[in-house]
Amino acid sequence: MLLAIDAGNTNIVFALCDGDEIKARWRIATDPRRTADEYAVWLQQLLGLEGLDFKAIDAVIIGTVVPRALHNLSTLARRYFEVQPLVAGHGKAAWPMSLDVPEPDSLGADRGLNLVAAHAAHEGDLIIVDFGTATTFDVCDFSGAYKGGVIAPGINLSLDALVGNTAKLPRIAIEEPDNDSVIGTTTQSQMLIGVYWGYVAMIEGLLERTRREIGRPVTVIATGGLAALFMERDGLFDHVDFELTIKGLIMLHRQAESQ
Repeated sequence: MLLAIDAGNTNIVFALCDGDEIKARWRIATDPRRTADEYAVWLQQLLGLEGLDFKAIDAVIIGTVVPRALHNLSTLARRYFEVQPLVAGHGKAAWPMSLDVPEPDSLGADRGLNLVAAHAAHEGDLIIVDFGTATTFDVCDFSGAYKGGVIAPGINLSLDALVGNTAKLPRIAIEEPDNDSVIGTTTQSQMLIGVYWGYVAMIEGLLERTRREIGRPVTVIATGGLAALFMERDGLFDHVDFELTIKGLIMLHRQAESQ
């Protein structure tokens, strides 16, 4: 089986994959100081819950936006699974699409993986919105080429900045407001309205401007854990796929295996 590792700024997701099927999915907080041995102890216990051990894994692919985490994750693959890991965007796992931007090497692995999976699943021009530590908007044209995008502060970053730089505002949970009113009557409701509806307005505005700039019909795909906050809003997204990044890792692994 394939162990697909998506190392983001906030969390690292380990997905155990059998072909296209994701058999198990585990998440741990990102800490570049965490050693290969620490990962191994943690994974050994989780694999045991599935009735498996390290021998069940015969391939590893890593996609990371945290360069300092790559060494220990690669060491994990070599020491405990006895495989040389693939790294998304490099070598046999190089991006299969054209990167039509001045600095193609600056494309984050998570965004590249989303593009690979989205283009494989949908025809035409695409906008992929990924709700992670940052919220990113990526444009993929009908040929699969990456054309550019937008990076905005993630919703939790926005809330952290609001609470961390004010003396009296409390910490609140991010959730969808009870109603569509944008006039709050308490401090907490006013904060929630500002963060939630402010974010909806940003999404709507950026998507509308991007559609106009593309000038052709566009399909919008959302991914990332916080996409769940907005998936019920009519007209925002055409599809929501929480496994888009992992699917991209599976596809890059298949690409490498076919070479």
